[in-house]
Order: sequence, then structure tokens, then C-alpha cells
Amino acid sequence: MKNRNKKWLYLIILSLIWGTSFILIKKSLLGLTPYQLGALRIIITGFFLLIAGFKELRTIERDKWKWIIISGFLGSFFPSFFFAIAETEIDSAVVSVLNSLTPLNTILLGFALFKITTTKKQTAGVIIGFIGTAILILKGAELNPNQNYLFAGFVIVSTFMYAINVNIIKRYLQGIKPLTIAAGNFAPIILPAIVILFTTGFFKAETLNNPDLKWALIYVIILSFFGTAMAKVLFNKLVQISTPVFASSVTYVMPIVALFWGLADGEHFSWVQGIASLIILIGVYFANTNKN
Repeated sequence: MKNRNKKWLYLIILSLIWGTSFILIKKSLLGLTPYQLGALRIIITGFFLLIAGFKELRTIERDKWKWIIISGFLGSFFPSFFFAIAETEIDSAVVSVLNSLTPLNTILLGFALFKITTTKKQTAGVIIGFIGTAILILKGAELNPNQNYLFAGFVIVSTFMYAINVNIIKRYLQGIKPLTIAAGNFAPIILPAIVILFTTGFFKAETLNNPDLKWALIYVIILSFFGTAMAKVLFNKLVQISTPVFASSVTYVMPIVALFWGLADGEHFSWVQGIASLIILIGVYFANTNKN
């Protein structure tokens, strides 16, 4: 299969997997704190990836390890906690829409840090996208006064981290196998995750006796295997056979899947938020246009 066809296949698969991840995070939080969820997600994912790719770690050149580690923390470690924290206050569907800012931030940071040129249409797309984001957040705060939309900041910061990560993979890790990158990402972040898990009281009797813990752990395992381990390998491959902006554009297909799950779970999403989401997608479309 040609790379042109492969990249669209990867995009669709990743959209289905990551679009479902938001509802899995929400369900996991019924029996876990966000710090427990983030730590377990990293530990379980690392377990899967290192089983599959441990032997590949020795193929990573010494000068590449710096970028592998940075990629691991920015692309996996911090977002695992930030998204869990955000969903303690904001509906999963809204979080998924905010995550679609990643392509816009990829362009911004690609220009600012990696000297990747941008066009007038891409600049317009960035502006349009942020207008849609502002409307989405303000209307969401009005519609759900019991939710703290300041927590949207955790998602927005994560999208900047994702944007830096995708540029790092494309620029510095292009010749490394996707599974090797993913395994290398998690090798240095498992230990900090274990330390955090011990500090959360996860192993105390009150947590272990929580009747919701069983299902929470099942959701975390599904999230870790499909939503992180498998998806990371597919995403790394997608970055290598396409462009950073195309790869990060998976985030504007994901909300369609996430909105379906959110509405099915009883979340409220107003028509104004729908328009705001459409504005964001229009901004991302312009941002993906290469010609002036």
C-alpha cells in the first residue's frame, strides 16, 4: 500500500482509538484519582511496549536518546496526568474538541522553534481556531456552571506539548522504527510514574476496597493497550510517512467519535458549542492548506 493511502488508513484508525480514549478516561476516574489514573496508564503502557520493543532499545544511537526522553515526557508523561485532571471538571466531549488545537499549535511551534515556514492561510487558520476555542470555553462555562473551565488550561498546555513532540519525531527521530521510539519514550518515564503511584495512596485499603476500582482498572488497561501503546506506534509511523501537521490533524477527526460517546453517556453539548467546534475545524482546515 502506498504511503498516500497508508496515512489515511492510520488517520482513521487513530481517530477511532483516541476518540474513544476520552470516555475511557472519564469512566476510569470513577474509581481512581487523576494522578492514580495517569501513573497507571504510563506503567501499564510501558509494560506492553517494553515487552514488545525492549530489544530494540539498543539500536537507538546515543545522540538520539536526548530527543527520545524529551519526546516521552512531552508526548506521554505530562499529558497522561493533565487530561485526567481536566476531565475531573470538564466533559469528555469538550476536552476532545479542545485537543483539536494540536495541529494549530504544531504550526505555531514549527515556525517558532523549528523554523518551518507558514502561509497566510495557515496563519488565518490559527486565528480562526483560537476564536472557536474561546467561544467553546466561554459557552461551556455558561452551560455548565458547576464545571471549572479553567481546567481547560491543562488540555491546551498538553496540545502545545503534543505539537513540540510531533516536530521532534519528524525532525530528529525520522530514521528510527516507530515501536523503538515508543518503547524508548516509556523506558525513562515508568520509574517516575511508579513513584507518583505510591504517593497517591493507591495501595491503601480504602482504595483497594473501592467497589468501583475493578471496572476502573479494566478501563485503564484498555486505554493503555489501545489508546496509548498501540496508538503511539501507529502515530509515530504516521508522522514518518506524512507531515507533522497532517499527523496532528488526527485530533480534528477524534471529536466526532468522542462527541458520540459523550452524548451517549448523558453529557450536554449545546448548538453554540457545536458551532464553536465547527469554527475550530475550519481553522484547522485552513492551517492544513499549504498554498497561499
